[in-house]
Formats: sequence, structure tokens, C-alpha cells
Amino acid sequence: MNPYQAPLADMKFLLERVFDAPQTWGELAALAETVDMDTATAILDEAEKISRDLIHPINRPGDEQGVSFEDAKVITPDGYREVYDQYAEGGWVGLCGDPEFGGMGMPKMLGVLVDEMAYSACNAFTLYGSLTAGAALCINAHGSDELKEKYLPNLYSGQWAGAMDMTEPQAGSDLRNIRTKAMPQDDGSYLVSGSKIFITGGDHDLTENVIHLVLAKLPDSNGISLFLVPKIKVDDNGELGETNGVTVGSIEHKMGLKGSATCVMNFDDAQGYLIGKANRGLVCMFTMMNYERLAIGIQGLGTSQAAYQMASEYAKERLQGQAAGGSDNASDPILVHGDVRRMLMTIRCYTEAGRALSVFTGQQLDLAKHTEGEVQEKAARYVGLLTPVAKAFLSDRGLDAAVMAQQVFGGHGYIRETGVEQLVRDTRIAQIYEGTNGIQAIDFLGRKTTGDDLRTLTEFVGECQSQLAAMTHVTDGQKALITSRFDALLASGEYINANKLSNPALINACAVDFLDAFGHLIYGYFWLLMADRAADHQDASFSTAKQQLADFYLAKLLPKVDYHLAQVNAGDASVMAMAEELF
Repeated sequence: MNPYQAPLADMKFLLERVFDAPQTWGELAALAETVDMDTATAILDEAEKISRDLIHPINRPGDEQGVSFEDAKVITPDGYREVYDQYAEGGWVGLCGDPEFGGMGMPKMLGVLVDEMAYSACNAFTLYGSLTAGAALCINAHGSDELKEKYLPNLYSGQWAGAMDMTEPQAGSDLRNIRTKAMPQDDGSYLVSGSKIFITGGDHDLTENVIHLVLAKLPDSNGISLFLVPKIKVDDNGELGETNGVTVGSIEHKMGLKGSATCVMNFDDAQGYLIGKANRGLVCMFTMMNYERLAIGIQGLGTSQAAYQMASEYAKERLQGQAAGGSDNASDPILVHGDVRRMLMTIRCYTEAGRALSVFTGQQLDLAKHTEGEVQEKAARYVGLLTPVAKAFLSDRGLDAAVMAQQVFGGHGYIRETGVEQLVRDTRIAQIYEGTNGIQAIDFLGRKTTGDDLRTLTEFVGECQSQLAAMTHVTDGQKALITSRFDALLASGEYINANKLSNPALINACAVDFLDAFGHLIYGYFWLLMADRAADHQDASFSTAKQQLADFYLAKLLPKVDYHLAQVNAGDASVMAMAEELF
């Protein structure tokens, strides 16, 4: 298997020339003295080395060995602990964390690129640090000063890990039905009892403690509250004490991500502490959940990049058949064949536009965090609009990329030795956890689009239209391909908005197509933006590749917008007509 090589040139291009990160950082007081392009470049360069030399080598062995569960203990694959220690020592867990409590304070639009590298190198390993960063974000946003001071430094340092405990056997995505209880105690703490399933990183041997964020109900309440529950108790001095009634019932045996521990967690009068207000737990948990939704989208993006690297290298080396126009060779590399090129260019187009989406979303997160007033309000709405798209569209395209890469390998893609089949297995879950992609689509259409009568979507589209008009290195015909479809998207959105009350099944039935239409359209916009900004790039081959990929996207993939909008405009009648007994 070839070693992973991060696409550093493309990453730096997005930061510096497409989204003007140095200007964004310079205008934000919290970041102006923390990061500039030189700092960002140094971080990306070091992250590339760590992903290539430290994380990627444990990917295949970890998949082969998997996590084990012995004597009530979860044991990660050989090498995971040693790599995690080095990863944590380098400060990577707390890269974007609050400097007041030991984080590095880096911007999210840089953090998403570091996350992508780690996911490309090893999906399973990277989940551990991702869950910890998300838990720290939630505690920092909603926890008391005492909880922040006691728990955040060791989370940012990687000495402790974090986990998110929501789902129960009888309550999947509908958390109203959870049964875990929290009993108030005289000292202000709570005793938490119940069982949770499908808990990623719920327990492991990488850290000395795991800090659980647990959803539970207070006595005589239908509301849901959020509690911080450590696996091992922490005293007032921050020292570890006795065990805390937190145990592992079992681990799941999964299709993929075999190096990532997915646990059944039992809480038996475990001491916990309220985060935020009582009965407002979902509001607090969504801080972490939205972070994880973006992270899982980036998991799909990382898979796409890894899949492209593996498949493109194989296509250059594998000799099979001859070029369609004839050849002097007995056999040519399969890269000469149009269908192989179609698959590789499709993967690359989705990957590079997806990276642009992740960086842009990270930029909006930075603006929402570090600004005030109208700028902060708009950025927060854009984050809300884009987060379900980033999660769903990136993870959907991640699986598509893995399957296409497997197809490029042919029969060799179906056997374990090449490694590409692991990508298919590992990335499949990304469409399911942190809210299935259907749920993301319903959130996007039902809450983020029609929820404010298309205000945010219309404003966002208007800004894209203005950017398109200002481009000088793409043609008016190319711009028209995007602008006309933006108009069609808004028209379909207006149709849904006008009929959502009289036709209550409409949003649910059309949501996935609407999100896919938006995803393909915004990718087309990003391709023109990248082609425009690359026109005078110092590397002529870089510029040429961007323009030719943009041409391919506009010709071959952008028309999918029309297909998906046609599905939306067809409404829900054919979807809802069949009686239940006929299924």
C-alpha cells in the first residue's frame, strides 16, 4: 500500500487564495496574534508528516486486529496507544481548543484540514481524538467554570478522552424515549443510572480516564438534561480517585472501523454533574453533535482523498487492454480508458470541491465564534445551513468515492491485500451515525431552509451570485450554468415552503433530493471559484488541472442538480400513496 500523501498544495491554495484566510484571521482579535499563513503552513506541514508516518502505518494492522474486550476491559489494536501518546503530546487533540485551558486556539478553517489528513490516514484512530475535541467544545460552551477548570486541561492535552452518550436500545434518533435517570444529591451532584448503546470511544486503553457526556432525565420530568460523568472520579485537586459506576457491557462487532471501540455503556449510580440548565440537555449536546457532524463529513472527505490516491496510482501502473485509438504497446495502463478516467475525475472533483466546502464552513464557524452583532448572527445562520450539508453530502460522496476506487481496482479491489475494500467498509457508517443523512436532509430543508421562509438560503445564494459576477477568469457561459440553477433551486424551495403546512409529508419525502441538488450546485460554484483563483497560479500545471476539472464537473456532474430538483418538484404523492399493507 502506498503511503498517504496529504494534498498540501491544494489545502494552502484554499486557505490563501480562495478564502483569504490571512485576512479573516487578521480581522479577528482572538486570532490576529495567534495565527498567520506562515503558522498555518507549518502546522499543515507537520500534520502531513504525522498523518503519513505515524497514523497511516497503523491503519491496516488495526483493521486486521480490531478492538478486543477482555475481563471487562477494552483493548485497542497494537500500536494505537503508542501513536496516541505521540499524537496527544504534539497538542493535536487541543488544536482548536480554548487557550485559557491549554488548547492551542487555532482557527477551525485550519483545523478541518488537519482533521481531513488524519481521517485519510486512519479513520478508526482519528475518531478517538475527534470525540474528545467535541466533548471539550461542549463543556467549554455550557459547563460551569468549575467543570471547565477541572476537566478541560486534561481533555485538551489528550490525557483524558471524551465520549458522547445519547442512544439507547429503545431510543435511536428519537431521544424523547430515553430512560436513563439522574437523581439529584445534596451536594449538587447527580447519580446517573441507565444504559447507552453505539457509544464511539466509550471506553479504551488510550487514556487514564474517559469523560462521558450523558443525556438523562430528572425525576418526574419529560425533559432531557446533560450530565458530565467521568469513568473515574476526579477530586477537587484534579486527581483521579475511585471508579464511578461506569462499565462496559460489550463492544459491537462491526462492518468496518474495527480499530474504533463502539461500546454498550452501563451507568450504575454514577456520579455526574449537570451541564447547562436542567431539561435543556439537547441544546447543550447539539454543540458537540454539530461539531461531530462536520467531523464525520470530513471523515467522508478524508476517505475520498485516500481513495483517489490509491486508485489513481493503480490506474497508472495496471496494464490492461489498449487505448481506444490504438497503441504500439501490448497493453496500456488502464488510465487511458475513458471509463477509468471518468471515475477518477469524478472522485477528484467531489473531493476538491468538498474540501472547499469544509474550509468555508470552518470559516463561518470562526466568524460565529469570534465576532459580534450582525456578522456573528449571519455566520451562525450559515453554519446552521451548511452543517447538515457538510455531514450528509460529504459522507455520501465519500462512500461513492470508495466504491468507484474499488471499481478502478477491479477484482483486486474486492480482496483485502490492496486496502481499498477497507475504505468501503470504514466509511459506510459515516452516512448513518450522528444522525442519518436522511435526518440531515430533513433538518436542512425543514429547519434551515423553510424554517425561516428561505431567508438564509436566499441570502447565501445572493452572496454566491455576487461572487460569480466578480469572477474574471471564467466565462459568462460557465457562470450562467450556476446562476440559472441557483434560481431553480430557490424556486423549488419556494414551492416546498408554500405547501409545507397543507402537505405535511412533503418535506420528509423531498428532503434528500433537495440537499443533493444544493450539494451538487454549491460544488459547481466552488469549482468556478477555484478555477478563477487558480488562473494566475505560479504553477501552470496546477492552474490547468483546476480548469479542466471545473470543465468536467460542469459538463458531467452539475446536471445532477436538474435531476434532483425534478424529484423535488414531483412532490410526495407517489411516495406516500401506497398503503402500508402493500409494503
